[in-house]
Amino acid sequence: MDENKPSPSLVAGKVYLIPTTLGDNAPLEVLPISIKRTIENIDYYVVENEKTARRFIKKVSPGKSQGDIQIETINKYTDPAAIPAFLDPCIHGDDVGVLSEAGCPGIADPGADIVRIAHEKRIQVVPLVGPSSILMAMMSSGMNGQNFAFNGYLPIEGPERKAMIKRLERLSRETGQSQIFMETPYRNDKLLAELTKTLQRSTRLCIATDITLPTEFIKTKIVHEWKELEIDLNKRPTIFIIQA
Repeated sequence: MDENKPSPSLVAGKVYLIPTTLGDNAPLEVLPISIKRTIENIDYYVVENEKTARRFIKKVSPGKSQGDIQIETINKYTDPAAIPAFLDPCIHGDDVGVLSEAGCPGIADPGADIVRIAHEKRIQVVPLVGPSSILMAMMSSGMNGQNFAFNGYLPIEGPERKAMIKRLERLSRETGQSQIFMETPYRNDKLLAELTKTLQRSTRLCIATDITLPTEFIKTKIVHEWKELEIDLNKRPTIFIIQA
């Protein structure tokens, strides 16, 4: 066997990573028609929340029978020992769809655990095209798109968060790397206040809010300019990017 060629999958079923919308808008306004075709052909799903997943599937494919859909949930309450069995349909030749609550599965999302196990079981993983708030914010920030890092959620506690903000700013200054992070939406305003108080006046800060929604707001300014503006980010999904 040529060692440079990928080994064939031993499993008939595949795992499809199915992006969802980033907010409450019509799915096919921001998702390709391939998402609809895929959902219509899959009855087994792994999701974060069954109720919202079923609502999304119904929006994309109103004619699909909800009774045929079998759903497993994966979140912080899921027993890790139970997760491998979620891919049993693939062993029997059926495809499994992985849905995130918003955006792309596997990115800041527990679906990454399913993908890891799929690779271990030699199940083919198929990523589908859809919106990623992280990449869309980076695209529209005007910052360094050649070198950037996603840092997830910053620490909640004040001293730890302040230290992390300073560390990311220093890393950006030393390497030119854009630093991306996010916050639980109801704490956005508090984080913005912390950023404008902690960062250097000349550091650039991009705030990307409600991406793909009618209320979308994306602006990059230096920290000093943000201090002079009033903006309400409360309960609005937001990505923050800094570059020193």
